[in-house]
Amino acid sequence: MESNKLVLNYCRNFDYIMNTDFLEGDTLSARLVDIYKDFIFKIDISNEEDLKKAVEIDAVMGKYVVDYAFRKKLQEEMRQIRVKRGTTDMIRAIVDGLIEIFRKYEIDATRKIYISKWI
Repeated sequence: MESNKLVLNYCRNFDYIMNTDFLEGDTLSARLVDIYKDFIFKIDISNEEDLKKAVEIDAVMGKYVVDYAFRKKLQEEMRQIRVKRGTTDMIRAIVDGLIEIFRKYEIDATRKIYISKWI
C-alpha cells in the first residue's frame, strides 16, 4: 500500500486520467487506462528504470486524455505494436510500444511549424 502512494508521487496525471469519461463504447481507451494502472502499480519502486517508465507512461496517458489528435494517432499506431512470442510481461511490452509511439509523435509535432498570417 505504501509503495502505491510513492508511485503516485511520480505520476502527476493519475487522478485526471482515472477520472476522465470517455465516449460510450470506447473500450480501447478504457483498456489503455487499465494497462496504465496495472503497470504503475506493479513496478518496483527501487528500480530507477521502472520509475522512469512510470513517469513516461504517465505523460503518454496524460497527453492521450487531453489531445484529440494524439489520441487518434495512438489508436492508429497501436496496430503496429508487436509483442514477441515468449514475452513474460505483456503489459511492459505494450507500455514500451506506447512510449515509442509517443516519442515519434513528439518528434513529428515539433517538426511541423505553423505560420499564421496576420490580417
